[in-house]
Amino acid sequence: MWQLVEARAAASPDLAALIESDRQVTFAELRDMAERAAAGLHAMGVGRGTRVTWQLPTRIETVALSLALARLGAVQNPILPLYRDREVGFVVAQTRAELFCVPGDWNGFDFVAMAGRIAEEHGIDPKVLVTYDSLPDGDPATLPPAPTDGDEVRWIYYTSGTTSAPKGVQHSDRTLMAGGLGLADALELTAEDVGSIAFPYSHIAGPDYLMMLLYRGCGAVLIEAFDLDKAVELFARKGATMAGGGPAFYQMYLSKQRTQPGTPIIPSLRLLSGGGAPKPPEMYTEVKEEMGIPVCHGYGMTECPMIAQGGPDDTEAQLMYTDGHPVTACQVRIVSLDGHEAPQGHDGEVRVKGPMVFKGYTDPALDADAFDDEGWFRTGDLGHLDEAGHVVLTGRLKDVIIRKGENISAKEIEDLLYQHPKVGDVAVIGLPDRERGERVCAVVETATGAEPLEFAEMVAYLKDHELMVQKIPEQLEVVEALPRNNTLGKILKTDLRDQFRDKPWSPAPRP
Repeated sequence: MWQLVEARAAASPDLAALIESDRQVTFAELRDMAERAAAGLHAMGVGRGTRVTWQLPTRIETVALSLALARLGAVQNPILPLYRDREVGFVVAQTRAELFCVPGDWNGFDFVAMAGRIAEEHGIDPKVLVTYDSLPDGDPATLPPAPTDGDEVRWIYYTSGTTSAPKGVQHSDRTLMAGGLGLADALELTAEDVGSIAFPYSHIAGPDYLMMLLYRGCGAVLIEAFDLDKAVELFARKGATMAGGGPAFYQMYLSKQRTQPGTPIIPSLRLLSGGGAPKPPEMYTEVKEEMGIPVCHGYGMTECPMIAQGGPDDTEAQLMYTDGHPVTACQVRIVSLDGHEAPQGHDGEVRVKGPMVFKGYTDPALDADAFDDEGWFRTGDLGHLDEAGHVVLTGRLKDVIIRKGENISAKEIEDLLYQHPKVGDVAVIGLPDRERGERVCAVVETATGAEPLEFAEMVAYLKDHELMVQKIPEQLEVVEALPRNNTLGKILKTDLRDQFRDKPWSPAPRP
């Protein structure tokens, strides 16, 4: 990865790489900034294989820090800034982090204090480094040679699965670079383009996007904390040509456009792009008609950052009804539930191979179920390939809810709610949601002799149990009895989804 940084700095030294509201850095400046930070970190004892967790907002310094760690060959574990003690403690303990980089007091939360609580609770003692608007600094002449083995595991991202505990997904420089190249090729960006990173850079999409910038020599506007009005003003002022992130972002930009019909909110914009959640076909039509630009939606996951991506050359039907064509070097096959390859147009499990597929989980016991006998990664998603080879997703095998691009484990929420005295049994499901992709709905069977659980009680209870706010259900349904099968009494979540999918719903105020 560092060789790519140097190659881009040499080829485009004066082109803007990262742009914020009041400053920017060129590709050469970004290289120099990362190299000096690497020297500073090296003086602190960070080197090849050092385990570093960082939980930082989307800023120029954050990108430079991640590149500095790549320059040293450290094993870095990015965490979304919105995670708190419960999730962060699990991750820091499992990765045995030696260095924990935090922004200090940011967005009304004291990250240093959280680090102290985690250290005490888990009996660990990583060095805590506050880095927000400054980075460690040193003389690049003191650095050892940059690593050249792109297949070593140097990145660990965590994703929620069908169990409560997050899964550590291991990546190498090469897997992340392959994902970024796939995105760059599909979207056909050039040095004339200005992209945007309005999502957390610590998400798996962060290196996807950064690699795309390095491969194509285009810059991107960074948003530290997303605010629609501020983002639109900044993108318009900086000449952004691509924005997005996922359906929730598409909907926000569309809503903003409707406040001034006929006058583009971002005149320079030529497309919206993103992924992370299903996109309703009608959303493409609305954006095209009201904003005058296409939506190029994609498909990826933490284990395989880019699988398929819509592009500017796709037909309107392909952009509306598919999740794009498999990206460069990614192979996709559809396997029916009986284990045979499904005919074209028939649904089955989506399985993938390619240089962007991860290197296994931190818990090797999970790998056996993740890959089939031929080495194809089992996504757990259901879909098919159309006649042109584009991917059409139709459902999921895995019991995971994707809300605003983030995986949420239903079981984690169920395990907590089940302990509430008013809850006899519970099923947590994802329901289609225009803004969120999916919203989280808890369906509760009342405990014998208890009063029905109220929405405000549920929210307060989950907050008291330190569940991340983004995971707390937006909807609560109380039923007399949950539907079950006749054999093992398993709750039939499909029936629940069918029952509540089209029920009128409006957000309830959170206490």
